[in-house]
Amino acid sequence: MKKDIHPADYRPVIFADNSSGAKFLIPSTIKTKETAKWTDGKEYPVFHIEISSASHPFYTNQEKTIDTAGRVEKFKSRQAKAKTKK
Repeated sequence: MKKDIHPADYRPVIFADNSSGAKFLIPSTIKTKETAKWTDGKEYPVFHIEISSASHPFYTNQEKTIDTAGRVEKFKSRQAKAKTKK
């Protein structure tokens, strides 16, 4: 890797998939508030993600619906409000 081309806060970060429980240690500059221990015993910053290659249907060949943000319920409530206004 070339010297002096990466930002100062470029360091290993644990990306934890909330859907599958998989974890990846990848260099990144993302801001985090949590830390956790990795398999090497060292502590690294953690960033939680909703979907990754470990849980995405394209990579796993399994169809499943992940609705962690309640998007379907939000849509239905907006639709119900729109019907009552008419």
